[in-house]
Amino acid sequence: MTQTGLLARIEAKPEHAAQVQELLENALQLARQETRTVSWYSFRLGPTTFGVFDTFEDEAGRQAHLNGQIAAALMEIAPTLLVGPPDIQKVDVLAAKLP
Repeated sequence: MTQTGLLARIEAKPEHAAQVQELLENALQLARQETRTVSWYSFRLGPTTFGVFDTFEDEAGRQAHLNGQIAAALMEIAPTLLVGPPDIQKVDVLAAKLP
């Protein structure tokens, strides 16, 4: 059962919004390689505001993701492409409908 998750809010500098979108679209390939990630979504909330929501079966899966390639890529681009570091919140999943 999916019990834990992460919700990240990402604010791009206006001139770099397209680059941030591309990075998040390409990150899907990395998410597919993470065996402990149950679901992974990237989305756009506005012209420069993006987000990522992902779920895991347990805390170990969540920690593996936080120490993985997607998180590293976001932290690497933060100084140049983002207004500030991503706002990453740990969440507890109360209920889920998955395929």
